[in-house]
Amino acid sequence: MNTPIEHIATLVIGTVEFVAPFEIKVLLDSEAPQATALNTGVPTGFPRINGYVLIPNETGAVVGLITWLGVERSAFPKRMGLKDFGLIDLPFPQRKLALAPLGTLLRTGNRQGGYYRLQRGISAFPSVGDPVLLPTAEQLRSIVEAADPEDQRVQIGISPLASNAKVTIDPNKLFGRHLAVLGNTGSGKSCSVAGLIRWSLAAAQEAATEPVNARFIVLDPNGEYSQAFADVTTARIFRALPRETGSKPLIVPAWMWNSQEWTAFAHAAPGVQRPLLLRALRELRSGAQVDEPIERSSKRVFGFYVTSVRSRIAQGPAGYAEFPNNLHFGDFLRNVATDAARYAGLTAGSLRTNLNALVDATTDVADARYWETANKSGYNDFSETDLIKVADQLDKVVGTLGDSPQLGSISEDAPVEFEVDALADHLDRLANEAGGGQVAQFVATLQMRIQLMLADARLGAVINPEDNISLSFAQWLEEYIGKDAASNGQLAILDLSLVSSDVLHIVIAVVGRVIFEATQRYRRLTGNELPTVLVLEEAHNFIRRSEYVEEGYTTATQMCRQTFERIAREGRKFGLGLVLSSQRPSELSPTVLAQCNTFLLHRLVNDQDQQLVSKLVPDNLGGLLRELPSLPLRQAILLGGATPMPVLVEINELSASQCPKSSDPKFWEVWTGTERRPIDWTHIASEWTGIAPEQPPGNQAT
Repeated sequence: MNTPIEHIATLVIGTVEFVAPFEIKVLLDSEAPQATALNTGVPTGFPRINGYVLIPNETGAVVGLITWLGVERSAFPKRMGLKDFGLIDLPFPQRKLALAPLGTLLRTGNRQGGYYRLQRGISAFPSVGDPVLLPTAEQLRSIVEAADPEDQRVQIGISPLASNAKVTIDPNKLFGRHLAVLGNTGSGKSCSVAGLIRWSLAAAQEAATEPVNARFIVLDPNGEYSQAFADVTTARIFRALPRETGSKPLIVPAWMWNSQEWTAFAHAAPGVQRPLLLRALRELRSGAQVDEPIERSSKRVFGFYVTSVRSRIAQGPAGYAEFPNNLHFGDFLRNVATDAARYAGLTAGSLRTNLNALVDATTDVADARYWETANKSGYNDFSETDLIKVADQLDKVVGTLGDSPQLGSISEDAPVEFEVDALADHLDRLANEAGGGQVAQFVATLQMRIQLMLADARLGAVINPEDNISLSFAQWLEEYIGKDAASNGQLAILDLSLVSSDVLHIVIAVVGRVIFEATQRYRRLTGNELPTVLVLEEAHNFIRRSEYVEEGYTTATQMCRQTFERIAREGRKFGLGLVLSSQRPSELSPTVLAQCNTFLLHRLVNDQDQQLVSKLVPDNLGGLLRELPSLPLRQAILLGGATPMPVLVEINELSASQCPKSSDPKFWEVWTGTERRPIDWTHIASEWTGIAPEQPPGNQAT
């Protein structure tokens, strides 16, 4: 039997020739294995790119990752004890390796507790001439397999270059600190994402003593994931029209949007349109409260009237003189008088007294300027004195109500339900009250855009649904985020493939923002995080790099990027993890990528994408990513916070029924008739246009 020293000697394959903090070069012995090493306990491929070797030192052994191997011409090697006087000094081919130092493999106290343990960082670099060893099968497993029990919770694959050692992760580290799954189309990204979700839920179910209380929300713009989780009874699938059996209606109601999202949706200009849009949202949300105190509604209504009158005074005669401005202001005074009389009947004390005085003041001013003939009626020009008289009386009413914050209106960003169809008409009324004429012209285009978008059948089913499928805000949160495992499951898939491109960015931004703010408020109210995972497919389409935007305008693309940048920066604090899947990392927002702590890198062939990814890892690991263009299907490089060190992993295989619907099109099979593709363009056109196909004359319904 070999002694430990003799066994170590059999593993030596070369010596250190060059040492730098980022690279170590090794001169291989002439007896080193050429293709397969048999002296490690099991047949091991050597040398291999991305394989591992050890360099013993006083603290354990430096772990080196092979990044380059080749043959260089060197002087003939001198042999100990021999004098080769007759040899001619000609160049001699010698094999060499380049290593990236990864960490230190430490030896622990006993085999039961783990004989070897990998530690990040290197406390003692090797010296020139130190021996380089092949790791044993046990040491390879210690390098790749996690030592802490927490890091062994979910197995995602094996390492083909480490004796098929298990590659496991801790969901806390993988999902809690954001994950980016990157790779070209067809490289297996979607299957990896689906597998991570499935294997995590399965492992949690095995360890749990009650239903798994998980929350995965998948934003699926291509409609790939519905099939992948068809066998998961706890999955909730939401689709736009037309819906399939077993799916729920996809609803992201417009009343739930905040002011920024409405501004981007309606393309509201910053000068006149945006302030009126925000005011309209604020008033409609405030008026939607059934049990609104009379003081609050009075403050809202007459506060607006004060602002409107003062604005007309500031405009000069253009705000209240000459047709049609005098007509608009006369109608405005009648509205003030009507509202003041109604509120006077609902209140008491000094507020009622001031409201009655306001009725008298506005009626007197309006009557004094009113004229009527047999065929028409109108108002003569008002004077500034008339407006000041009305404004002073309005100030008295508002002053009676006080300035307490509880009397203010509801925020334009509050998710309070209101009648979305009334928004355009309310904007028209505000425009006329704000001065009519030129203001109304500016707002007319905004009204038209809102009316056309809400009338679009493709959008209406998602953003402005019928009453019979509408949800309250609390019901929406429970349906889409989930209440608990026992009531509505662990996984929500939002199939966005049939959502119109006009509103797709808005829908994704709204869902992301609401989920983020929901987890934020949950922690503030309970003191605990609500672990939630938000998965975004085709992330490069929705979190694009900054683009030039005209000052004052917010586009839907820009707003969507800003939403997810905020989630990436702050989501971890509230238990919201982000999983991004993209085939073009070079087009992703650098802010979001910088916040991702773990990367699962599939095949990448684009040079710009490779250059970007190489900047995400330390300089000494750049060679590890040179294999990205040649990675086969199901193989990826896992690096970052969820793994002790970068590792090439062969992802666990999913059955065909469990893979997302993103396989390559079968041209040959269809061409040759192996697979049939019947076509009914009439049905497709009917579904596309929303118009039922015409029936032949003999088949018309009676």
